[in-house]
Amino acid sequence: LRWMLGTLSHYTVASGAPSLAAGSPIGESQATTKMPELERLMLHQLAELDAVIRKAYTEYDYKKVVAVLAQFMNTELSAFYFDIRKDTLYCEAPSSDKRRAALEAVEQIFRCVTVWLAPILVFTTEECWLSRYGADAGSVHLEQFPIIPAGWRDDKLATKWDQIRRVRSGVTGALELERAAKRIGSSLEAAPVVHVVDADLRALLATIDLAEICITSGITVTDAAAPADAFIVADISGVRVVPARAEGKKCARSWRITTDVGSDPAYPELSARDAAAMHEIDGLKADA
Repeated sequence: LRWMLGTLSHYTVASGAPSLAAGSPIGESQATTKMPELERLMLHQLAELDAVIRKAYTEYDYKKVVAVLAQFMNTELSAFYFDIRKDTLYCEAPSSDKRRAALEAVEQIFRCVTVWLAPILVFTTEECWLSRYGADAGSVHLEQFPIIPAGWRDDKLATKWDQIRRVRSGVTGALELERAAKRIGSSLEAAPVVHVVDADLRALLATIDLAEICITSGITVTDAAAPADAFIVADISGVRVVPARAEGKKCARSWRITTDVGSDPAYPELSARDAAAMHEIDGLKADA
């Protein structure tokens, strides 16, 4: 919750009203269909959680509420979504559509989770709510549970991402062995090769930025036969991972290793993406 507050500290809610009682919590700044798949996946998970949490509260099963939300916040948010999106949130230019979509998704997650936890973490959620929306917003304990839009539920997307996450787990497992052997430190030092036998899975992986999802500086997906010593992905057949180091220089801002670091003479230590972001940020500071 504290991390979300920090991330959202400069983000203005498009609808201008924190209350969820009147209906859908979705803001006006991002239509769900225009969001990247990763954000839509998180909204789908909120839709799934809504039914579980409402049922648990109806049955006075507070242990279930705590268990479900703790698992969601630890596994789905901290170890997955937030971990992946830190690069976008910290390093993309302020005008980036992807960054704005991530902020909107974090806003919706914050609202839902805070209101769901309010009957249990009474004082903490009150502090969070007032910190986010100000004293004029009123108490979180006067809020109703959010009305989750039906359009947030996307079982087909969730099935697709189940496959992606299994591949991601395989890449992570292979890189953990490299880290244990001290051949790499951060996963951003790596640019692994993922050997995929199944053509449909290769096509699926081609629709996303797998390096971003695996938090590596690069990644290659190939149908070539994998070497005998390749890391075997246990949860999905026909997938093997060969670790490799990323080529290029380390960007001083994003820590990604790319071949375009120094391409902008104004920012010789930054990648082209980060240099462009800094030009925009410096322009905003000058205007202010």
